[in-house]
Amino acid sequence: MRVEALRAWMKRNDLEAFVVPTADPHGSEYIPDYWKCREWLSGFTGSAGTAVVTLRGAALWTDSRYYLQAAQELENSPFELMREGTEGVPQVGEWLCEQRVEVVGGNGALLSEDFAETLAEQGKKSFSFRFTDDPFCDIWNDRPALPKGKIVPQSAIYTSRSAKEKLQLLGNALDKDEWLLLSDLSEIAWTLNLRGSDIAYNPVFLSYLLVSATKDRSVLFVDEEKLNSEAAHRLSAAGVAVRPYDGLAAVLMELGNSHETICYEGTLTYSMKQLIAQASWSLRPIADGHTSLLKAVKDEGEQAGFRLAMERDGVALIRFRRWLDEALLRGDDLTEQEIDRRLTALRAEQAGFTSLSFATIAAAGEHGAIVHYEAEPTKSTPLPSNGFLLLDSGAQYDCGTTDITRTIPLGQLTDEERRVYTLVLKAHIGLARLRFPEGTNGLQADTAARAPLWHAGYDFGHGTGHGVGSHLCVHEGPHQIRKDKRACTMVALQPGMTITDEPGVYLEGRFGVRLENVLMVRKDADGFLSFEALTLCPFDTAPIIQEILTHEERAYLNAYHAEVRHRLLPLLSDEADKQWLIAATGDI
Repeated sequence: MRVEALRAWMKRNDLEAFVVPTADPHGSEYIPDYWKCREWLSGFTGSAGTAVVTLRGAALWTDSRYYLQAAQELENSPFELMREGTEGVPQVGEWLCEQRVEVVGGNGALLSEDFAETLAEQGKKSFSFRFTDDPFCDIWNDRPALPKGKIVPQSAIYTSRSAKEKLQLLGNALDKDEWLLLSDLSEIAWTLNLRGSDIAYNPVFLSYLLVSATKDRSVLFVDEEKLNSEAAHRLSAAGVAVRPYDGLAAVLMELGNSHETICYEGTLTYSMKQLIAQASWSLRPIADGHTSLLKAVKDEGEQAGFRLAMERDGVALIRFRRWLDEALLRGDDLTEQEIDRRLTALRAEQAGFTSLSFATIAAAGEHGAIVHYEAEPTKSTPLPSNGFLLLDSGAQYDCGTTDITRTIPLGQLTDEERRVYTLVLKAHIGLARLRFPEGTNGLQADTAARAPLWHAGYDFGHGTGHGVGSHLCVHEGPHQIRKDKRACTMVALQPGMTITDEPGVYLEGRFGVRLENVLMVRKDADGFLSFEALTLCPFDTAPIIQEILTHEERAYLNAYHAEVRHRLLPLLSDEADKQWLIAATGDI
């Protein structure tokens, strides 16, 4: 019925195909329910995918994280599953070419001209692309409303720069008659020192921000009812006017003249470009990463907030690990879902907890080989009595964001499991111990983690590290550590940047190992850079084959465990938790 409703709309608008991405107008990783059009249309609930409907067929593309889930959810639907990255699977544009369509449509509020050009190149320019209005406004009768989450100030304790100072930093990069348009929600939240709850896992709010080169003329486009009184006061003090979320066009018409310019970073949607053109403003792209780079280099307040968040998270993790070890010793029947629930509940008891920072991955046995495995919440998936539990999780606290992976033995391990675990630990320590000159980028740093695995004949397909926000998005740019050359891997690592260190090995159908801490780049006395480990949680030492570790690697692990013990022991109130931590952090 839903696909047929879209096809009827397509016919009325002279379209032969329609592309439905997983997207909102802000390029968010996670999106509000209002924009989950692909999910509503197809029935596939995974967080990534692209649906395409023609007058006679339908297909959905998603990545390896969701092959099994998508196959189940698309069963008996009109959609053919396209497993991205699998040999013989066409790209979206190639498939459209095969369908012999001539006119393809897509929502201009979600898609860019770059997207359309890429699609056309894939399809050998066999079809034309037309940007349209949102068809789901017509066919989705019970569509959720836009979120109304409250907007609150970020505590001044956890940032050393006021919103006024940040706006001036951004404005300094503009000429007199220029304005900077921010549409990335995390950049807006960071700039204004505000936090929201409009999107799951990310403390951001739907908005646009127009930053003026002239002091006290910036404009925030947001639902004003969402601002609490303190947030509204902060905006007023920073010289920021508030207009409705959909009020950008009206303000541009009020302010605009033929001499003023909108500057932007990254990619604007087609509809946004059209709106600016209709208001007779010119457009100028500026260097990608201008705002995100300022956000990525944490100031003293943000650094202190991270350390506090890691202490709170560490307490919850120690209490969880003690509970898990005792449950395993008793032989309790545990499930992946119970692991998730128990860890979340312990985190929620910590001061300043607001939410998880992403959906917990509790992957036991062969599930650990699925890089981004998600246990089905409505089922009970029992833990095996042997092998590993790969546990990747994180939380949002009012002072910072956490992201940690530990691979935990559930019982007896094979020699291969112990060897792989030790090699991944070597890889993790290889990056964590790295010292490097200023100007070193993520592409260069990546080898420090992969070298021990490459030497043993292993590798992993995902990135080695991503930035982490300061009580913001758990995945933050513009920098990354990974082995392929991209814009993000060419960004130089700078003091104050946070980055994860998460190498892994995944043996399909058998087991997986990943070990992850959040690190922060720091400057040493001699001018070289190195990393401070922010995450506070022991690595399991029982699986380690000590002969594989060097003296330097053992010394690093012992020093890290001593720091974990020193920082967390005074924060634990239960004597049994203290004894567990002391035992878990002993020298090897």
